[in-house]
Amino acid sequence: MATTKMLPSRADHVGSFLRPKAVAEAREKWRAGTLPASQLKTIEDEAIRGVVAMQESVGLKAVTDGEFRRDYWHNDYMDGFEGLDMRDETYGMAFQGGISVGTPYVSKKLGDHDGAMHPHFSFLKSVAKQTAKFCIPAPGMVYMRGGRKAVNETAYPDLDKFWDDLIGAYQRDVAAMENLGCTYLQFDDTSMAYMCDAKFREQVKARGDDPDKMVERFAKATSQAISKRSTNLLVTTHTCRGNFKSTWMMQGGYEPVAEIMFANLDLDAFFMEFDDDRAGGFEPLRFFPKNKTLVLGLVTTKVGALESKDTIKRRIDDAAKYVPLERLALSPQCGFASTHHGNAVSEEDQRRKLDLVVEIADEVWGGK
Repeated sequence: MATTKMLPSRADHVGSFLRPKAVAEAREKWRAGTLPASQLKTIEDEAIRGVVAMQESVGLKAVTDGEFRRDYWHNDYMDGFEGLDMRDETYGMAFQGGISVGTPYVSKKLGDHDGAMHPHFSFLKSVAKQTAKFCIPAPGMVYMRGGRKAVNETAYPDLDKFWDDLIGAYQRDVAAMENLGCTYLQFDDTSMAYMCDAKFREQVKARGDDPDKMVERFAKATSQAISKRSTNLLVTTHTCRGNFKSTWMMQGGYEPVAEIMFANLDLDAFFMEFDDDRAGGFEPLRFFPKNKTLVLGLVTTKVGALESKDTIKRRIDDAAKYVPLERLALSPQCGFASTHHGNAVSEEDQRRKLDLVVEIADEVWGGK
């Protein structure tokens, strides 16, 4: 689907925010069975109103609910598919420091998503003055961690049938989101950037998968998941190398995946992290499609120290050697709290980072 869509603004963000203390405490009590779900929702509602107001006050034109109703950016959504269970098995994948976050396992034929997050979006839309943006994990995340071992062979002796069912379930959920009035949907996807890591590529080969074919399969799955969308729906993807309590999982520039990823991911814009040396240089952007938008993740969410404006502007200029400035935008490299634990930053830090993104975008692109 050829597109010339731009984002709501040159300044954007990935989506998750530090959970306020009241939300964190309420969710703990709810999990322990000492707080009713209705009271938890009331506390979350109030916190979401606050984080939406914060985003709008710094000048963002797309706002999220901070993922305050989730524990994890991906697991909470994937657990909603009929036939999929979340398990502790990590298949050797862990963040720096040895922390792991579990793996989806397809135990039987996949059915539709339960739509449990639809009310989350509806509430966000009801309180947002700017565009309500909603984030879900990309289809490839269901397969990426476990590979063939995480897809029951009795249910799916033929993996093509697994992909058909998964893509179909995603298509129906995307349609449901559109029916709720969603006009901005983001597919978060660590799988592409993970395949940049030489060690992980060897691990993938050892389990019987071809990393290049996986990138192609994952990219096509996302493209197929949105292939029936209307022209009113802006769809983006966000790639990163892991974000958990300010740690990371993989490293390596985009060179191993760029050409395949860009050729097969048919959506409107790419959020790509470039905040430190682990992400490599801008050279792989020579493959970037001419009709898409690139959102440069140049402001880190892993530490609170504020970047230099001049440094960020120079990096935007460097990226513009490969992608025209008019097709570029700016954001933090990831969310501030991909999980309920949050990164090693403060609420004031995250606001200052967003202020910086908006200020630079206004200065570089003139507030367009």
